[in-house]
Amino acid sequence: MVAFASNSILNRFAVDSGSIDPGSFAIVRVLAGAVTLVLLVLLRRGQMEFFSGRRLTGGGALSLYLVGFSLAYLTLDAGVGALILFGVVQMTMFAVTALTGTPPTARQLTGAGVAFAGLSWVLWPSEGALVDLSGAALMTAAGVGWGFYTLVGRQEQDALSGTAANFVVALPLTLACILVISDVWTLSAKGIALAILSGAVTSGLGYALWYRVLPHLAAAVAGTVQLSVPIIALLSGALLLGEALSFDLLLGAMLVLGGIALASTKPKR
Repeated sequence: MVAFASNSILNRFAVDSGSIDPGSFAIVRVLAGAVTLVLLVLLRRGQMEFFSGRRLTGGGALSLYLVGFSLAYLTLDAGVGALILFGVVQMTMFAVTALTGTPPTARQLTGAGVAFAGLSWVLWPSEGALVDLSGAALMTAAGVGWGFYTLVGRQEQDALSGTAANFVVALPLTLACILVISDVWTLSAKGIALAILSGAVTSGLGYALWYRVLPHLAAAVAGTVQLSVPIIALLSGALLLGEALSFDLLLGAMLVLGGIALASTKPKR
């Protein structure tokens, strides 16, 4: 979750500073992740599978997430974007698992509800704030993509090889989508460096670690624990950048952590 939060911070810092446009950031990000992971797999003498239903789903879902996430923030406030993203991720994962015969328990649903309430407490837009519909639609697509990417990862046999193959499959899909959708290009050495750091470390290695952990988590728990990502990003800003810690942030963080604990544990008899 710390890697995911760092990823979000790097993306926003690079794009908000004008160092790189969102489309170019997404392309460099997935390219850096693919190169890094493929090299690690080759050094380990591993094998990668590119042509299967799971790989096409994983690579396609990853591309949908990267494109939607990067472009949504052109018109969407960061807090509203995070709220839409992780709300849709939860709904997607809960809906799919319920339809496939493994619905979340009442305890998991309650924990998810408490955690999402805490996140909403922190990120809910101020009165009178307008939400751009195109940005909301892009972030919704990103949430669906990440939800499916997470669900596919629960069946991954080799986390590193599977993540590397997903990035390779996602690269041409992401490039094609960005070329069609985006017509603004801004590149600088600083923006490219931040995108490479995001792709190689917080995306590539972070997603490989996520795939390694996923088989040991219930789908409902995997969906709920991700609600901590925006809270970690906000707390990191307070600790590293000297931003003020508000009462709302502290209360929301406690609710999110409490909800995650409730969803992740079983009651003692």
